Amino acid sequence: MEASVNTSAVEAPLAGTPDLAGLEPVEKIRRRWPMLLGGALTLLMIGALAHELFDSGLAGLSRRLPTNPLFYLAFALYYFGPPTFDYVIFKRLWNIPLAGMAALHKKRISNEVLIGYSGEAYFYAWARQRTQMVAAPFGAVKDVTILSAIAGNMVTLAMIVLAAPFGMGLLTHVQQNWVWGSIAIIVATSLPFMIFSRRVFSLPRGTLWWIFGVHCARILTGSFLIALAWHFALPEVSVGFWLLMAAGRLLVWRLPLVPNKEVAFATIAGVVIGQGDALSELMALIAALTLLAHVALIAGFSAHALITRNKQ
Repeated sequence: MEASVNTSAVEAPLAGTPDLAGLEPVEKIRRRWPMLLGGALTLLMIGALAHELFDSGLAGLSRRLPTNPLFYLAFALYYFGPPTFDYVIFKRLWNIPLAGMAALHKKRISNEVLIGYSGEAYFYAWARQRTQMVAAPFGAVKDVTILSAIAGNMVTLAMIVLAAPFGMGLLTHVQQNWVWGSIAIIVATSLPFMIFSRRVFSLPRGTLWWIFGVHCARILTGSFLIALAWHFALPEVSVGFWLLMAAGRLLVWRLPLVPNKEVAFATIAGVVIGQGDALSELMALIAALTLLAHVALIAGFSAHALITRNKQ
């Protein structure tokens, strides 16, 4: 009789204890949030790309296309450069497979067509779905993102030091005030991360310096490749001069207070080289080709995901 009483006591649920079956859907949502976030951002990317595509996004293609095939080779290398350098970084940190390139391309596209750092949210969600490969991805994604911004700021400041003696005279008084104000913001936003680096960063110091070097190489390589593409499109302007223009473009793009950055750069460069209309058309062409490449990649990744899911 005692055995029967004891058994029923063990089997009876404790008072106030929640029904575990009722908690299962919540636990499933917690496990699936990276997949849901990644899917939502992918849909937003598709919607944003479709909007840009049909909202005069391809107007640049109505201009005369360059006939030199080296222009398209240089543009392709320029386009695929940022995700490739990111892959080099995360290959060392996590030993990610080549399939991770798709996630890195989506990270780049999300940052460009949605809002800044939405790509990092997508990539973090992608990494969280692969906990067998990455145990704690947040620290690495955070460190790589911060170092990317710091590298961009440091290269920009170096460009300002080199270009100031030659380029400040081309700017109006208001534009010069924008530049000096932007420099103050760049320094102010970079110093805290350097001063409190021990508390901000989670990766070893040697790894952080290596990542910083890779980011600097990415920025300089991208500037060199876009200068080559410009030269092959407008060969009457020397490569050396286009390299100076690429440095100026990098400078304009990194300054936070300069409005309408692409227009501002095209105006300044057009005045310098004396081909303002041709340069504006070239900027529009490169923007249209970049949009087309984004659309093609997202379509390819989506088709591959559907095919892979159907095979499972």
